[in-house]
Amino acid sequence: MDKFSEEEPHKPSFLSRFYTALGQRYQSILDKTVPYLIARWLFTCFLVVFYCVRVYFLQGWYIVSYALGIYLLNLFIGFLSPRIDPSRERDLFYDEDDSPGLPTQNDEEFRPFIRKLPEFKFWYSGCKSIIVGTICTCFEMFNIPVFWPILVVYFCLLFVMTMKRQIKHMIKYRYLPFTHGKRKYKGKENDTIGK
Repeated sequence: MDKFSEEEPHKPSFLSRFYTALGQRYQSILDKTVPYLIARWLFTCFLVVFYCVRVYFLQGWYIVSYALGIYLLNLFIGFLSPRIDPSRERDLFYDEDDSPGLPTQNDEEFRPFIRKLPEFKFWYSGCKSIIVGTICTCFEMFNIPVFWPILVVYFCLLFVMTMKRQIKHMIKYRYLPFTHGKRKYKGKENDTIGK
């Protein structure tokens, strides 16, 4: 049998090429939105207001709203959390006898805050979830009857407890979820140089 007589690779089907082209176009549009931070978040605020107004006038879909709130809270915690947890990082840099293996002082070098969930992914996932929640309000099967004040109180308690734990973690390991750039040090004053 000749080695050139083997089958050639199959051409992708029309549907496969169509979905690939559609996915590439969608990704291209998403990539173009990256620099427009304020416009993206204004769009998200519009989606949230639209969802809230819709739920208010329809008087239902409280379970969908609760699930959406929990999911957005989870995204927010990922946005505030560092990629490498400082409590686990300590175990990496300390030897068995609790002496430092590598320099870990805060003043030694600038380390920017790297998030567990980057801002763009936070925005994108949040928008997708709000859109899915809005679509769910179009179907009566998701309108499960529930006493909504209990869900509101439970969500508020969950939010407060989760944020309290996150803020304690920030204080304990001395990090802020926002990087303002490298510190600038001032040189000696002109008076001391002249003397």
